[in-house]
Amino acid sequence: MSRNQYLSPTLLSKLDNLSLKARMVVEGFIVGLHKSPYHGFSVEFSEHRSYGAGDEIRHIDWKLYGKTDRFFIKQFEEETNLLTHLLVDQSQSMDYSSHGMSKLEYAKVMSASLAYLMLKQQDAVGLTLFDSEIRDYLPPRSKSNHLNALFSRLNKIQPGPETAIAPMLHKSAEGIKKRGLIVLISDLFDDPENVISGLKHFRYKGHEVLVIHVLDPQELDLKFNERTRFKDMETGEEIITEPWHIQKDYQKSMDGFCNYYKSICRKNKIDYVLAKTDMPLDMVLTEYLIKRKRIG
Repeated sequence: MSRNQYLSPTLLSKLDNLSLKARMVVEGFIVGLHKSPYHGFSVEFSEHRSYGAGDEIRHIDWKLYGKTDRFFIKQFEEETNLLTHLLVDQSQSMDYSSHGMSKLEYAKVMSASLAYLMLKQQDAVGLTLFDSEIRDYLPPRSKSNHLNALFSRLNKIQPGPETAIAPMLHKSAEGIKKRGLIVLISDLFDDPENVISGLKHFRYKGHEVLVIHVLDPQELDLKFNERTRFKDMETGEEIITEPWHIQKDYQKSMDGFCNYYKSICRKNKIDYVLAKTDMPLDMVLTEYLIKRKRIG
C-alpha cells in the first residue's frame, strides 16, 4: 500500500477501528518524512537531540552515532516533555459531510493521529471535547497506555448542540496552568472576533497555539448543480435556492471568512492550517512537527 493510500480520507472512512486509522496515518506519514524536506524531524528518536557546543561528551549516544554518523545527545524527560492540549469541536455543524468522511470523523482521526505521534515522541497530550460547553476532559499524560484512554473518549464522541467556542477557550485558558501547546480543531463557525479573543487569551498565558480549521470542500465551493434545500445543522433553519445564482458571492464570503482567521492568527503569532476533509492528513502532521521543532 502506498503512502498516499495510508493517508487517504476515502480509505480511512471505510475503517471502523480508530486505533488502526491513527497507526496507518502516522506510520504512512513517517515513511514519507524520509523522502521529504522534513527528513530532519525527530520521530523515531524522540529522546535525543543534536549535539551542540557546551554539551557534555558523556551524554552522546554512541550506538546512535554508529547508525547515523551524527552526534546525538540523550535528553532527560524534563527536556523532551511538551504538554499538548487537543481541543476538539463536537458541535452539530461538525457532523456535515458531502462525501465519505464528516468533519467530525476527520477531526477524530486527526486527533487520534496527533496523539499517537505525540506519545511516540514521549510528549504529554490531553483532550478536551466541547460544543456549547466542555463535555469531556482528559488531562495530559505521556505514558503509552494513555493512548487507549484518548481513543476511548474520541470513539464516544456524539455531535452536540450549537457551537460556543469562545467561552470554552477562555475557561480552558484559565484552567490550564502549565504552559504548552494548544491545538484547536474546529470548523470555527462562531463569531470570529470572539474566537480570536479566546485564542489570544492562551497567547497571553504563554501558550503556543495551532488552529486546525476543518471544512468540507462543499462548504468552500458550494458546487451544487440543482435546486437545493439547505438546512442549518445547529438552528434547524432552512432555505431553498438555486446555488449557482449565489455561488460567486458565497465563495467570496467564505474566502473572507477563512482569510480573516488566517491573517489575524498570523498577526498574533498563532499558527493556522486550513484542512479540507478530502485532503490527506500528512499536511496537519507536518504543521505540528514544524511547530514542535520551533518550540524545542
